[in-house]
Amino acid sequence: MTVSCARRLTAVAVIGLSAVAGGCGSSSSSTTSTAVGSAVQASSTSASGGRDPTVFAAASLTDVMSRIDSNAKYTFGGSGALEIQIEQGAPADLFAAASPKQPAALYAKGLVDKPVEFATNTLVLIVPKRNPAHITSVSDITKPGVKLVICNATVPCGDYARTAFANLGMTSTAMKNVVSQTTDVTQTVAEVALGQADAGFVYITDADAAKGKVTVVRLPAKAKPEAEDFIAVVKHSKAPAAAQAFVGTVLSPAGQAKLAAAGFGKP
Repeated sequence: MTVSCARRLTAVAVIGLSAVAGGCGSSSSSTTSTAVGSAVQASSTSASGGRDPTVFAAASLTDVMSRIDSNAKYTFGGSGALEIQIEQGAPADLFAAASPKQPAALYAKGLVDKPVEFATNTLVLIVPKRNPAHITSVSDITKPGVKLVICNATVPCGDYARTAFANLGMTSTAMKNVVSQTTDVTQTVAEVALGQADAGFVYITDADAAKGKVTVVRLPAKAKPEAEDFIAVVKHSKAPAAAQAFVGTVLSPAGQAKLAAAGFGKP
């Protein structure tokens, strides 16, 4: 189901995050890094009649995408929900996901061009600023009475969290303490920041955006907290040139610099 921009703006406003208000539009993507030069050129001679691309993007990309291209139209939400919408014919030109899984699934069905990795991220544990449960390491989330929030299993942040549990051998004990499963990472941050949960799993970029509201607890290397972001042009795009140009912008030095400034790693 679609996570509306209105709901997202409400959640983000509550925890004091910025730059989301401009993020209810969309854009498009390219399939290979070699197309960067021609894609950027295509933006000035767009065959789409000047139409700005519509981008369906993961909630964790809300802030940075609007910084990379403020003219595109964005719809932000859980990558799994956005995947379903594209399958059902939603008018997207591009799909930017917080995991390779959803774009790969659409590619296998012939619905998008070959996905391209454009950034990496890191899964972390966050606790409210006051940290009432006194959580200082990931092992503390298994203590009785701890209230844990994670994204649901169809969302990359939820998938990554469950993978971390498995890698740390704590799936059963951690899941017993889960009191809420959200539809995207923005809601997870909000619930922790508001004190509705003692801890939650989000990306470092989202945690950094909520500085002053939450505290970060890093995961050990054996949790394998790395995350990968992929982008793909949707086959039924009505603005293919603009979509290719958008991908070119994301992969360009300027686009990569903005991703780095927001806390994302190199692809």
